[in-house]
Amino acid sequence: MKEAAFLAKLKRQGKLASVEPSEEIKLAYIAKSESNLISAKILLENGRLEEAVYLAYYSMYHMLTSLLFRTGIKCENHAVSISLLKEVFGLDNSGILKAKSERVDKQYYVDFVLAGSEVEDTIKAAEDFNRMMLDFISKLNAGTIDTYRKRFAAMLDGL
Repeated sequence: MKEAAFLAKLKRQGKLASVEPSEEIKLAYIAKSESNLISAKILLENGRLEEAVYLAYYSMYHMLTSLLFRTGIKCENHAVSISLLKEVFGLDNSGILKAKSERVDKQYYVDFVLAGSEVEDTIKAAEDFNRMMLDFISKLNAGTIDTYRKRFAAMLDGL
C-alpha cells in the first residue's frame, strides 16, 4: 500500500506521467549517458574512484531515462524509473539496482574501501547495461511503443 500511495503522490505532482514520446529527448539523454560514461573512465584513470562510481550509475540512469521518454513516460524518481524497467518493459533491472546501491553507498557514506577493480567492474556493468538498452531502444516501433504506453497507462489508472 505504501508503494501505491507513493506512486499516486508522484502522479498528482506530475512527476510520473504519460507524455508525448520524444526522439529528441531520447537522443539528449543518450548523449548525457555517453558523456557520463566517458567521464567515469577519466576519473578512474585519475584515481577519483568514488566519483567514477557516481557517473557510471548516472550513465545507466540517463540511458534508462532515454527509453522512458522515447516511449512517452516521464518519471522523476530514480527508484520508480528502475522499477518501470521491469514492470512495464519486462527487462532485468538488477544491474542498475546494484549500481544505484553502490552510488548511494559511495556518495553518502565514508566507511568503505574502494578498489580500482571494483570501479572497473561498475563501469563494465554500465557499458553492458547501456549496450542492452540501446539495442532495446533501437528495436522499438510504433506498435511496441503503444504496447508499453498501454501498460504504463493501466498502471497509472490503478493508482
